[in-house]
Amino acid sequence: MKYFLLLASLLITVLSFAQETERFPCGTDEMHQYLFEEHPEYNQGIIRANQKLEDFTAEFIQNHVNEKAGDPYIIPVVFHIIHDYGDGNIDDSQIYDAVEQVNIQFRKLNADTADIVQDFKSIAVDAEIEIRLAQLDPNGNCTNGITRTVSDLTNVGDHQVKSLIQWPPDQYLNVYVCNQAAGLAGHALLPSAADTIPEWDGIVMQHTYIGTIGTSTFFRRTVLSHEIGHYLNLQHIWGGNNVPDYYYLPVAEAANCNEDDGVADTPETIGWQTCNLSGTSCGTLDNVQNYMDYAYCARMFTEGQKLRMHAALNSSVANRDNLWSPANLAATGTDGTTDYLCEAKFTSNRRVVCAGETVTFTDISYNGVNQREWTFQGGDITNSTDSIVQVVYNTPGKYNVSLSSGDGVTTLNTSESEYIIVMENPGSVAGFNESFEAVSLIDTRWVIENSEMPINWERIDYGYNSDHSFYVNNFDGNKGLNYAFHSTPIDASVISQIKIFFDYSFARTSIGNSDLLKVQISNDCGETWATRRSLAALSLNTMSDTITSPFFPMNDADWEEEEVTVGTSSYMVDNLMLRFLFESDEGNNVYIDNIRISSSETVGLMDQSKDELQMYPNPTENKLNLALTEEYTNGKLEIYDVYGKLIKSENLTSELSQSLELNLAGGQYSVRFISSKGDISSIKKLIVLK
Repeated sequence: MKYFLLLASLLITVLSFAQETERFPCGTDEMHQYLFEEHPEYNQGIIRANQKLEDFTAEFIQNHVNEKAGDPYIIPVVFHIIHDYGDGNIDDSQIYDAVEQVNIQFRKLNADTADIVQDFKSIAVDAEIEIRLAQLDPNGNCTNGITRTVSDLTNVGDHQVKSLIQWPPDQYLNVYVCNQAAGLAGHALLPSAADTIPEWDGIVMQHTYIGTIGTSTFFRRTVLSHEIGHYLNLQHIWGGNNVPDYYYLPVAEAANCNEDDGVADTPETIGWQTCNLSGTSCGTLDNVQNYMDYAYCARMFTEGQKLRMHAALNSSVANRDNLWSPANLAATGTDGTTDYLCEAKFTSNRRVVCAGETVTFTDISYNGVNQREWTFQGGDITNSTDSIVQVVYNTPGKYNVSLSSGDGVTTLNTSESEYIIVMENPGSVAGFNESFEAVSLIDTRWVIENSEMPINWERIDYGYNSDHSFYVNNFDGNKGLNYAFHSTPIDASVISQIKIFFDYSFARTSIGNSDLLKVQISNDCGETWATRRSLAALSLNTMSDTITSPFFPMNDADWEEEEVTVGTSSYMVDNLMLRFLFESDEGNNVYIDNIRISSSETVGLMDQSKDELQMYPNPTENKLNLALTEEYTNGKLEIYDVYGKLIKSENLTSELSQSLELNLAGGQYSVRFISSKGDISSIKKLIVLK
């Protein structure tokens, strides 16, 4: 693996692990040039701060060598999750796991210390440092030490994210969790740089390297500890980032044997990217299992590294000495004397399920909760006092969930209306036509994912051969966001072939747009999705030119039709679901209309009508006039709802002009005309207004 200095804004950042399978070009020369030409105002300040800290460190180590273990240094920490509503919006539990992992590693409580190479077991130490999630924010308000901010900067992950939110760095270690960390697993500022540029102080992490659960893995559990080592003035074990020259030493270079990491008991090494426990790159056995190497088999800090970190925590450089002061621990709620009950809060593993499925609820109220009371509307369990509860929902509908949490003194309550959506299972008969004309049908037939997003799929007054469609205001959206909506279940278990048709309209803002529309299906009630069609921006585009102002399809020529075949028999199930997923890349608005699902073996709802067979007015409030052709006189009329259920049947007379009183609820229907001989039929779409 190669590692590179971050783009211009990272400059003096300590680089860390890159992903195991990726390689990155080195930008050392470019960044060195950029720093001295564009940011000369920082140079002398960093040099002075570094010299001050190194002088202090040397004296501190001399005075504290062989010192007996004492109470651990406590560092208040806040995690800022910068996300775009996607996978990077990780669950609180992943943060809690990350904190636990860091403390296990810094306190030498990890079981794998038994596997440390014998030559280094005697210097592997408890670093006597812990991090604790803040319970009080800078204004003294209750917190769980986790904030959430929506920004497309999550897909960049450089120092810009720190301008979005930063708690005082002299009181809190700020950890930023993003989709990307400028192409790395994480990066941090050394104290000398943080002292000079305090607005850049903190650690940026890719969310897939936080803890061991959720989006991360056990293999990546040590990356945050590595970054905190940098935050506390540890270099990579082979050296590097040598102020004032600002040069960066790539791992595994032979010249690294001439460098030093400022720690006496870590042998000289070139640095490792593989776990070579017998490596002797500079003539002596390498400490490959050190947290500050790149070998991914880290298990230890040394005594010398511990003292160097303690020195940083006792120095005024970057105000690290204030972090663990009794006054600051009290101010941040991390002194361990009081748990502050802040908020009743819960989460669930799913919010949209099919009837008969189970939802797992978890109480994540904070802090100091020791009692709770759940209320589940519509579930097989209506009440519970457990912290984790599994509830089965058997009846379709939308249901509320409430939770009361207490600490023995105070009780707080929270309630979410229509928190759980339970869909029919099995679904209704396959075949429907969605034109988005009837507002009342949208909520019963479609689920908009991440509905809290300010920009998402919504109904708009533009359509193809109609007045409405579904669209995303992509012009005002953020690059990298995903927008999805899916159907409720459809019973496709009795058919052998099914096709999906829809009309779409889209314009690019530039020829470089790479927006993407995916048509997906599910045979397990939305647990997993299989992509059946992908339309990239070039194929999705329905306009001849790019449009740099908000796009609205004004003419039928602005639309195109797409046909998708479901294909495999494994999706001919009684809970087939259809999903449209749009991935934004700064293109213009996207529209979908007239979604039709048809099959040769069920009542399809595509408009198969002939021009000479007419019904009007359409839409209508109740009365429907018919203009028949000869073959349909003395025939039959059937009206089906959107799920293919027969709602009404009427025998037609011998007259060419007839009328009916419908007496139907508002919504969308399909009207099937059957000839008197029963040998032909025609289907038309009907809208009833109420």
